[in-house]
Amino acid sequence: MSLARVHNFAISLDGFGTGEPQSRDAPFGHAGERLHGWMFATRFWHEMTRQPGGSRGLDDAFARQFEPGIGAEIMGAGKFGYPGWHEDPEWKGWWGPNPPFHTPTFILTHHTRPSIEMDGGTTFHFLDTSPAKALETAREAADGQDVRIGGGATVVRDFLAAGLIDQLHVVVVPILLGRGSRLWDGLEDLEKDYEVEAASSPSGVTHLTFTRAGL
Repeated sequence: MSLARVHNFAISLDGFGTGEPQSRDAPFGHAGERLHGWMFATRFWHEMTRQPGGSRGLDDAFARQFEPGIGAEIMGAGKFGYPGWHEDPEWKGWWGPNPPFHTPTFILTHHTRPSIEMDGGTTFHFLDTSPAKALETAREAADGQDVRIGGGATVVRDFLAAGLIDQLHVVVVPILLGRGSRLWDGLEDLEKDYEVEAASSPSGVTHLTFTRAGL
């Protein structure tokens, strides 16, 4: 069976995956871009956004694991758009006409709408269902490849709580946010089900990887 994977999910030292309040002008609330500065500096990000330069090394190596072997993605409504996006029939996500997913992408939302086919192989589908059912649907679409659980924090937490995540990559960024959406709430003893490794980067972030025991 294909794996359910999380990649490049950045959190603050106090466990927040986003700040608040979120809006169309501030997708990550008061966190701004501080959770993702480590990624924006990498060669991977520069190549993806068609810019020259970018750093190699540990951060770049982890960032590049985002793509290989992925056949579908699941994300939450808060990653797809700003609060209230469901009231805008023209909203097609943050990423322009060619989103970076290039696979069937399933949005978990209580406000479903017809699927949206984008350039580059991404098609957005809108589901109002449980994590388990969403993963079953995404695995069918992934055609034997893995499914990426893209966030935000609430979605990743819900999939972890349901025991559905096989590989989890969390990037701990040395900032304190104090408020927002926390990843770890209600997940006591999570580490018992995983083999956990940590790698510190010269950029100041720590890469934590959780691999389900036995994989």
